[in-house]
Amino acid sequence: KRGLPMKREADLIDVWFDSGAMPYAQLHYPFENKLAFDKNFPADFIAEGVDQTRGWFFTLHAISCMLFDSVAYKNVISNGLVLDRNGNKMSKRLGNAIDPFESIDKYGADACRWFMISNAQPWDNLKFDIDGVEEVKRKFFGTLYNTYSFFALYANIDGFVYEESDVLISDRPEIDRWILSELNTLIILVESNYDKYEPTKVSRLIQDFVIDKLSNWYIRLCRRRFWKGDYNVDKISAFQTLYECLEKIAIISSPIAPFFMERLFIDLNNCSCKKNIDSVHLTDFPLFEENRIDKALEEKMDIAQKLTTMVLSLRKKHRIRVRQPLKRIMIPVINDNMRLKIKSIKDILLSELNIKEIEFISSDSEILTKKIKPNYRNLGPKYGKDMGLVTSKINQFTIDDIKQIEKDGKYQINSNITIELSDVEIFSSEIPGWEFISQDSLTVALDLSLTDSLIEEGISRELVNRIQNIRKDHGYKVTDKINIFVKKNEHIENAINNNLSYICSETLAKSLNFTDKINDEVNINLVDNISVSLQIKKI
Repeated sequence: KRGLPMKREADLIDVWFDSGAMPYAQLHYPFENKLAFDKNFPADFIAEGVDQTRGWFFTLHAISCMLFDSVAYKNVISNGLVLDRNGNKMSKRLGNAIDPFESIDKYGADACRWFMISNAQPWDNLKFDIDGVEEVKRKFFGTLYNTYSFFALYANIDGFVYEESDVLISDRPEIDRWILSELNTLIILVESNYDKYEPTKVSRLIQDFVIDKLSNWYIRLCRRRFWKGDYNVDKISAFQTLYECLEKIAIISSPIAPFFMERLFIDLNNCSCKKNIDSVHLTDFPLFEENRIDKALEEKMDIAQKLTTMVLSLRKKHRIRVRQPLKRIMIPVINDNMRLKIKSIKDILLSELNIKEIEFISSDSEILTKKIKPNYRNLGPKYGKDMGLVTSKINQFTIDDIKQIEKDGKYQINSNITIELSDVEIFSSEIPGWEFISQDSLTVALDLSLTDSLIEEGISRELVNRIQNIRKDHGYKVTDKINIFVKKNEHIENAINNNLSYICSETLAKSLNFTDKINDEVNINLVDNISVSLQIKKI
């Protein structure tokens, strides 16, 4: 500082003993900075490798106890080792070492950080797999980026800059109230796990929310609200709800992914100017709003998601496209409460499953022959050495026993053991033309039969999808109107004529005309070797 030579301290007892004096030496305490020392001692937490158990970890406490009869830190994170993907120690000789700087250059620091934090607790050894980093970049950061891009696209079209007053939570649609309830539940869980130094649980909670709830459910169900209709209260509510989710995700994720979340927060704030803050890292951690948490609504929507996943898996099993409408599903219900819950999500199920009807039957209906088996995943951690007894008893259940556990939600094996409904899996035998599936306490059957009308509607939906792809390839804006010209084709004319209004509405087409000849036609394949030639023109 003054241009004078500096010399190393000669009176050094031991390097780790010297490091143990760090809390005082860094502040030149007790000669100065007493207030700063008193405010920050003992430290909230320290972190180092497990090899420091007898080094730095010990000497910090040893000196502190001698001087102040106090610990030097309240929490310690003892970092594990980074191993190769097979669990072996990395070594240049073995050729399994990964250059961290190359990984950061290729995938970004945040993707590497998120992979490491989400895959293993910091105190456990981590199997570092570059394919896992790529998956994190694609699935989590890619999904979050696409969600923001979706928001930005339609916010720019409608000029949304969050200048309107917040729509009251009571005036928002149920789907908005649901995602905000889930968001506030997430904030509680994330803050609790940060406080307990559990960053792995934090990253997994955030990841599940972004992928399964925000992107795969909320955006999917609300897509039309953003691009259809006038700029009204419903659309403003959708924009405000999605904005709040993105902003708070940026804040609560920033300790793990500081760079990506900084960019996300700044881009959002530049749009709204809601916060007079230059960085996400200077914001306060969001407070949860208890009045926005609705557990009954979360439970109801969880049922909708589970039923959707179950039925879509049946479609996949039988290779029936989601765009192909089906007639109905049949759901056995164990009580009126369950019936009311499913009725309240009927519109969501009809839309997401692309079906026309939902039929309810009682769980003891003669249509169903029910069977039961142990849910080993739940039973194992609960009953351990008693597993043999419990599973043997479940395998001997009669129809009356199955009805009892469905009705009561529990069943007494003996005086010491009572199992719950989640400890078993109940499923139904097959009925010709139907396919059954069971998960947890839910069973659903899908009618696989197809009528001419359903097939025609399926063709029209495939046609809409191909036209939308052509619009995108032509670089049309989402608001551009078009005219459609279709080459005459007896295989699809009925399907188009019987679904003309739907096709034109979905593609923003002013007209759709059949013609004998088309210039610059595009030939597209629809389904089952049915193809069509068409042309679209922007108006």
